Amino acid sequence: MDMEQQIEHSHLPIQGLNLHVAQAGKGEHGTVVFLHGFPEIWYSWRHQMLAVAAAGYRAVAPDWRGYGLSDQPPEEEEVSYDGLLDDLLGILDALSVPKAFVVGKDFGAVAAYDFALRHPDRVCGVMCLGIPFSPFTATFATMPEGFYMLRWLEPGRAEADFGRYDAKRVVRTIYVLFSSSEIPIARADQEITDLADLSTPLPEWFTEEDLAAYASLYEKSGFRYPLKMPYRSLHKRPTIEDPKFQVPVFVVMGEKDYVYKLPGFESAFKDGIMEMFAPDLRIEYVPEGSHFVQEQFPDKVNELLIGFLKDHSVSVAA
Repeated sequence: MDMEQQIEHSHLPIQGLNLHVAQAGKGEHGTVVFLHGFPEIWYSWRHQMLAVAAAGYRAVAPDWRGYGLSDQPPEEEEVSYDGLLDDLLGILDALSVPKAFVVGKDFGAVAAYDFALRHPDRVCGVMCLGIPFSPFTATFATMPEGFYMLRWLEPGRAEADFGRYDAKRVVRTIYVLFSSSEIPIARADQEITDLADLSTPLPEWFTEEDLAAYASLYEKSGFRYPLKMPYRSLHKRPTIEDPKFQVPVFVVMGEKDYVYKLPGFESAFKDGIMEMFAPDLRIEYVPEGSHFVQEQFPDKVNELLIGFLKDHSVSVAA
């Protein structure tokens, strides 16, 4: 049975928007909710969804508001991480899921951490890829002017850069750049998408079929909202006072992930900083893993994920 037959799609009315949700599996052993980052989408979790469904879990992968097949929020709407947490709570309620494992990647990891802290009664455990937990908003003041986040923080700059190409070319370029171990930094006479062109091959684990799937979804959503969330909303993330995880936390980190080189990231993993907030913490490294480790090494990530789920099994289906 192929992926199209195993994964079901629906829309849920959440906070005045219709949010797209992909699902697989019956959930005899519980529910696993997957939260994507940028430039990702529900499809980013295709390998993990099928694996956890085969292991007896219900896999739920939404498109965040403004992404993929989910509705676009009004342009004038204030964008905040709290809105993501409210959407996630609404999805669990709409699906009658009292408690779930939450798996996050990139800015989806930030939402996963914060949701587990704010709603520990709705979470069985948290697994995050590539991003450590910090109660503070990261600062990149020490980075060069051409650092991609600083460029994309400028209203209109990334829109003009991306607008030179179709969605497929933009997604292709970002996947090429962000699967590297080097931080994307442009010269003064360059834009970020100038750092790779069509002569640069796609990563070997990312097929033309995958690229077409991503492109079709970004042709639907565009990049207006994804540039607001996360890049222009990081500074609006509310501080959680005295954060202490009450659920197990598992972090999987690709050692070739460029984020390792961002200020403070490696020390958060290796200097015991996360243990201050997560008493039940496990960190696993994938030596050749990139920022897209779950797509690059799906079998390894699936093995780690299912092991984590079984180690923290719930007594009733959640």
